[in-house]
Amino acid sequence: MHDLKEKIMTEGKVYRDMLKVDSFLNHQIDVELFNTMGKEFHHRFAAKNITKILTIEVSGIAIACMTAQYFHVPVVYAKKMQAANLDADTYQSRVDSFTKGIDYTIRVDKQYLHQIDRILIIDDFLSKGNAVLGLKEIIDQAGAELMGVGIVIEKEFLGGGQILREQGIDVQSLAAVRSMEGGKIIFA
Repeated sequence: MHDLKEKIMTEGKVYRDMLKVDSFLNHQIDVELFNTMGKEFHHRFAAKNITKILTIEVSGIAIACMTAQYFHVPVVYAKKMQAANLDADTYQSRVDSFTKGIDYTIRVDKQYLHQIDRILIIDDFLSKGNAVLGLKEIIDQAGAELMGVGIVIEKEFLGGGQILREQGIDVQSLAAVRSMEGGKIIFA
């Protein structure tokens, strides 16, 4: 994904272990780039007969939707907050947020995930793998099958990708950052 790496290099800003890419990924959205990334995720996972795409609110929703249009499947997103309009009958998991430094419970209404589902997780960042592991726990609770994980930017140096791959999970990252030492972005 040359276009994505180019955007990261020209517009990304490094703050310690954080990579700020809000000018095109998670505050303002570059729709053409998202469309290209959605096509690429479809290309990488097309043979897996995906029935649903799963993500966590908020930043994962846009890329999940752009990807889902190529699979012609719905997007389900895990909610971080208990809402009055969310059924009490939910799958739940605790997730430690690397970005926010807090734990939160993610929830998916049981009516949206089933044993017959073949699920692709899509998210914007992969750091320590906590979000993906929380979503995987929800998939397991539903008796569904995790077919793979599509990540826009993997911070390889934080080890989450390695943890997931060691569990046999097919993780595909469009851009893998090996290092951000000294504020310089080095791709894997």
